[in-house]
Amino acid sequence: MKRRAQEPPVPPERHATVRMALEAELRKGPASARDLSTAAGIREKDVAAHLEHVEQSARARGERLVVEPASCGDCGFRFEGRRKLTKPGACPECRSTRIDPPLYSLAPVE
Repeated sequence: MKRRAQEPPVPPERHATVRMALEAELRKGPASARDLSTAAGIREKDVAAHLEHVEQSARARGERLVVEPASCGDCGFRFEGRRKLTKPGACPECRSTRIDPPLYSLAPVE
């Protein structure tokens, strides 16, 4: 019996580019990487890379990417000043891995 070659998955139909979809979602208000990945139809892991480009484009249009920092669910430590757009793996204070993800949004430059 011959095995059939598995067909590649069909990507979701898009009416806008991934970054345009991310920007539209970011203008609605704070959203996590999971929310953004669902809205844009991409993997959650890929959101941070796209956000770097969205940040550059937004700056050119007079907007800024606002990042509400991640925080520890156990001790409340906030990851202020963190440059990476991804969720941290563990808390440096209590070593807990229960981290609330950062939230992103777009806002006009003040």
